[in-house]
Amino acid sequence: MLNVGVVGGGLMGSGIAEVSARAGQDVIVVESSDDAAKAALGRLEKSLQRAESKGKIDSADAVLARIQVVTDLGALADREVVVEAIVEDESAKVDLFKRLDTIVTAPDAILASNTSSIPIMKLGVVTSRPTQVIGIHFFNPVPVLQLVELVPSLLTSPETTSRSRAWVEEGLSKQAIDCQDRAGFVVNSLLIPFILSAIRMYESGFASAEDIDRGLVLGAAHPQGPLALADLIGLDTTKAVAESLYEEFKEPLYAAPPLLQRMVDAGLLGRKTGRGFYTYS
Repeated sequence: MLNVGVVGGGLMGSGIAEVSARAGQDVIVVESSDDAAKAALGRLEKSLQRAESKGKIDSADAVLARIQVVTDLGALADREVVVEAIVEDESAKVDLFKRLDTIVTAPDAILASNTSSIPIMKLGVVTSRPTQVIGIHFFNPVPVLQLVELVPSLLTSPETTSRSRAWVEEGLSKQAIDCQDRAGFVVNSLLIPFILSAIRMYESGFASAEDIDRGLVLGAAHPQGPLALADLIGLDTTKAVAESLYEEFKEPLYAAPPLLQRMVDAGLLGRKTGRGFYTYS
C-alpha cells in the first residue's frame, strides 16, 4: 500500500485523494483550518456516495476509511508521494515546498505539484532535493478525467519521473503524457488562449455567452462551451494561469481580458461562488 499525502482539499485536492483511496492507497489530506477540513471531508463523502450509487465502487465507507483529513502538515512526514493542490499562487506554493522539504522524512519521497502553469523548477530549487520534485497535473473532475500531465524540471531525476508515471498509470489507472517545464504545459497552453478568446468575444458584444457556448458544442462537438468551462475551472484559476503564461511568453493571446479581471475582483468566480458567466443555484 502506498502512503499518499495531499495538501489542499478543494475540488482538485479532494479528487486526487479520492482516486488514490479508491486505488487502495492510504491518504492524508491536509487543510488550512478545521472549517476547511470539514468542507473537504463533506466533499469527499458526497463524491464517494455518488460513485457508489452509480456502481463505480462497492462501498463509499470503505474508501473513506482510507482517508484522513487533518490540519497538521507534520502528519505528512511518512508519505511516499505528496501532491500539492493549493491555490494557484507562486509565492504560496514556494513557501509550501520549503516547509514540505523539512517535514517529509521518507528519503525517496516524491514531492509533486498539481499546478496548472507555474514552472516546476521554481518549486524544486527551494528544496534540498530538487531531483525528487515534479509536476503531476490532474484534470477536473479528477475521478472522471483520465489525463495526467507529468512535468519534470531540468533537475528532476529520471527515477522520479519513472516512479511518478508508475504511480499514475499503474497505481491510479490513469494515462500520462510528458510535458516540458514551460508555463501551461500542454493542455493549458492550448486551452487558455481559446477560453480568453471566447471571453473577448463576449466582452465585445459579438455574441451572447449562451450562443458562444452553443456554437462550440453544436458546431465543433465540444462537450461544453468555453465560457461554461471557464466557470467550471474557476475564473480566478483561469486568470492565474493566463498571467503565468503571459509572464513566460509575453504574447498578447495570453493576456487576461479586462472583463475577466473585473469578474475576479468582484468575486464572480464561476460555479464555486454560484455566479460567473452563468448563475448557478
